[in-house]
Amino acid sequence: MLTRRHFTITAAALFSQPIASTMASARPTSDKSNWDAWDARITPANYDPATSNPWGLHRRFLPQRVEARSGLKVGDVHVDAVARYLYHIDAEGTAMRYGVAIAKGNLYEPGVYTIKRKTKWPTWTPTAAMIEREPDQYKQFEEGMNAGPSNPLGSRALYLFVGNRDTYLRIHGSPNPRSIGGRASSGCVRMVMAHINGLYDNVSTGVSAHLHPAEEHMTASS
Repeated sequence: MLTRRHFTITAAALFSQPIASTMASARPTSDKSNWDAWDARITPANYDPATSNPWGLHRRFLPQRVEARSGLKVGDVHVDAVARYLYHIDAEGTAMRYGVAIAKGNLYEPGVYTIKRKTKWPTWTPTAAMIEREPDQYKQFEEGMNAGPSNPLGSRALYLFVGNRDTYLRIHGSPNPRSIGGRASSGCVRMVMAHINGLYDNVSTGVSAHLHPAEEHMTASS
């Protein structure tokens, strides 16, 4: 005889998984209709990259055109992790230099990467390692965070790959510009949002990003 228990077990086997479209959390979004307003919000009035400094940065971290060492490939990006500078090499034997913040402690990963993607007003999801390392800070965002001026990736992001593997390392804008010049991130290279907006327009996908060693790596190899 077929019992109620039989039907309960059978139904559980057939229908135990919820339908993803009705149960899954909504993916974080970036509303393009807000992009211009957000850009205006994070750009100082009468903005001049070389002089505008409402963030109170040391003047050396403001964008400057400098001479580039010969032999560097045009279009590439170099991060001097000791001085906290990012250089974008151009065709005139010069480079644009920006101030940056790099990762805390041993989270900074020197190496040569390829910029395979770049995004305006990106969404953000912390990695599993970040959540495990600092659950109080990151667990609440494990389903992702919508784009906007308070998003940790800020207004622009350049995505660093090794081959076809996304390293989850980024060069990105930061809603915490006062961190520039220090060590603050969980692996990425941070910039002032108004600064990376200018850099973003001039960086092409496919170029290399050279993340040079930080202080402790220099000491260890000397």
